[in-house]
Order: sequence, then structure tokens, then C-alpha cells
Amino acid sequence: MQHGTPPANRSSRIAGFHKSSPRERLDLVAAFADLAPASVAHLAEFGNLAPDLADRLIENVIGTMNVPIGIATNMKVDGEDVLIPMATEESSVVAAVCNAARQNHEDGFTTSVSGNLMIAQVQAVGVSDPHAARLRILEQRDAVTAVCDACDPVLVRLGGGVRDLEVRVLDTLGGAMVVTHLVVDTRDAMGANAVNTMAEALAPHIAAWTGGRVYLRILSNLADRRLARARAVWRTEAIGGPAVRDGIVSAYHLAEADPYRAATHNKGIMNGIDAVVLATGNDTRAIEAGAHAYAARSGRYTSLTRYEVTAEGDLGGSIELPMAVGLVGGATKIHPTAQACLRILGVTTAERLARIIAAVGLAQNFSALKALATTGIQKGHMALHAQNIAMMAGALGEEIEQVARVLVERRLVRVDVAQGVLEEIRRR
Repeated sequence: MQHGTPPANRSSRIAGFHKSSPRERLDLVAAFADLAPASVAHLAEFGNLAPDLADRLIENVIGTMNVPIGIATNMKVDGEDVLIPMATEESSVVAAVCNAARQNHEDGFTTSVSGNLMIAQVQAVGVSDPHAARLRILEQRDAVTAVCDACDPVLVRLGGGVRDLEVRVLDTLGGAMVVTHLVVDTRDAMGANAVNTMAEALAPHIAAWTGGRVYLRILSNLADRRLARARAVWRTEAIGGPAVRDGIVSAYHLAEADPYRAATHNKGIMNGIDAVVLATGNDTRAIEAGAHAYAARSGRYTSLTRYEVTAEGDLGGSIELPMAVGLVGGATKIHPTAQACLRILGVTTAERLARIIAAVGLAQNFSALKALATTGIQKGHMALHAQNIAMMAGALGEEIEQVARVLVERRLVRVDVAQGVLEEIRRR
């Protein structure tokens, strides 16, 4: 088999994966994705960011913060088995995706996207005739396209560039503002730099056409022209019966109606989404901002997911949210860990990456709601968290499992209790 060609008939169902050592898991993933030896060696180094690269990524570098990368198994997205690299420090996040995907692996997740369109805003103030100014800008559509597309001929050559022009007159605390939206196809880039450059270039023209002063000229992270969607069905008998199904639907109903619940509900979704976004070198803050703004687009903050009972009596779940991720530019292109994670995912377009991330968000949410509707969120989460508490108490090697087991049995997952248990073990 030629290097770079993934093996045929591969499956993300890997028995005992969670029980394997980190190196054993890495070897399994390398075989699944046909990783180059250099990528395998890199991932095997847990402090794997070169100082000179780190120093160019951000300012005032003194070191790096390593976040564990786990692999979510069992995922099938649009009929294709995939392994999902997830960078997170929180226990139970990876396991939640594995469990949700295992319970619907036969059918998996079906996804779609609305495209790769990003919005840049140019704000004009002090305009004496804002409504007429709006029309004057719209009359310059061809000129706007020419100015902006000239900023990035490579993007245009790849099939991207300006796609639409919108102008709004907003009544604000400071008076009427004329806000121009550039709608740009950024292809496989997240696109922040491209659209910001276009907005900067257009700003003096907007000032001339409106007679006003231009201040802000920057992208919007409410990327509602770049939506990713995923849906899935969980068979009622596979998830514990009608009572569990109905409990999940009821939990969703509360999140839909109550922003206090919706905030935590959506945070759980972002546990999964952010982990993949971070692993692939994309901008977690941009994705968070867009998701939460989209959740409040009706004027009331609500759930990013929906659940309902299908005609067959099974549980149907769906998610829709902005997903401005890219494969080129920034850390995505230059960070070796991000490049290895993209290789594991097997994605070649930003759209495919967005689809997979949406499916992960839905899987994460399903597991959280199922736990809430049955045993409660603490049972599984605390069983994993107990190991962290044991290490905080000073446990080493086999002591970690021993201390964690006692904490779970006593239902007292606290550092002070862990310290006492550790002392008992060492005395014995």
C-alpha cells in the first residue's frame, strides 16, 4: 500500500481502545489513518511544540501548555467511519462522544452545511441622509466587488471572493449608523484575515459615498451564512427504553424554554466542539461567540439542539450552528499537532471538517442528556474526575487507581478525603 492511502474497510469500532496504553492507541490510530512516521514520533512526544514555533505563534513566550489529545471512537459521519481527535483537559468529554456514537453506529450522523460565507462589517456614523446613503452604497456593488476581490487574488482564483452586498440602517444609542456587510466566500480558510483586509480597503470608499465617518471595519463572528448541521436517530431499545427517550426530550424542552438551563446545555455541546476545534488549530473563541450569538438570534437564548420522537418511536436529535473553521492559515497550517489531527480526521475541505464537528456537538449533547435523564451527570463524570483528585492529593502510579476507586465507593470525591485514603494505602 502506498504511503498516504488509508487502508480499505477500516472501522472506528476499536475494541478495548480505552484500555490500551497511550502508545498502543497511537499505533492503532496511525494504522487507521496511515500516519507518516514523523507524525507518529511527534505525537509520541508529549511536549511537542518547538520553542521557535511557539515564539512565532504568540507574544512573550516562556513555555507551552500541553492539553491531552484523546480519540473518540465509534463515529460514523455521512456513512464514513472516522476517528475524532479531541484536545481537552476535562474528563468524560471524549468518553461521552464514544458512548453516543456507539449507540447509533449502524446509522451514524447525517450532516450538511450552508456554505463558506463570512461577513465583514463596515460602520459609518455621522451620515446626514442614512437611508439615501444606503442606496448609494448598493448602487456601487460592482465597484465594491472589484475593490475587495483585488485584496486577495489567490482566494478569487480558488473560486472565492465577494458574493453579496448588504447595507443596513441601525438606530443606536449614538444615532443612526449605516452598516455595510460584505458577504465573502472564503473557501477552505476560516477567512478572518481575508475579510478584514477587504473591509479595511473598502472603508475610505464607504466614507466617500456616505459623507460619514468610518470606524469599525471587521468580520462578524455571527457566521450565520456558514452553518453546519447534523442529525441522528437513536433507537429507543438501544438507549434504555421509552422512559429514557422521554427524559431526554423533556430535558431538551427545559433547555429550549429556560436560558438558565440552555447555558449549561450549550456549554456541554461546546465541550465536544471546542475540543475538535482546538485539536485542529482553529479558533475556539470565534466558534464559541458565533454559537452563543446564534442561540440568541430570536431575542431569547435557547438550545442549539432539538430532540423529538420519530414516527417509529425512536429519538431523533439535530443541531445547527455557525461553524467558521478552516484548513489553511494560522495555527491550522503551521502547527504540527493540528496537521496530524487533520490527517487523523481525513478531511480535505473546511466543509467536511465543519460537518464532523457539528456531529461531535450533537453526540456530546446526547450523552449529557441521557446521563441527566438516568443516573445523573455525576456518576460517570466523577468516576473519571476521581483520578484527577487522586493525583492532586499526591498519588503516584498504581496509587491513583486505588485512591480513585475508594473515593467513588464512598461518594466523596474531594482532595482532603483523597489525602486520607492515600495515607491509609501507604501505611498498609
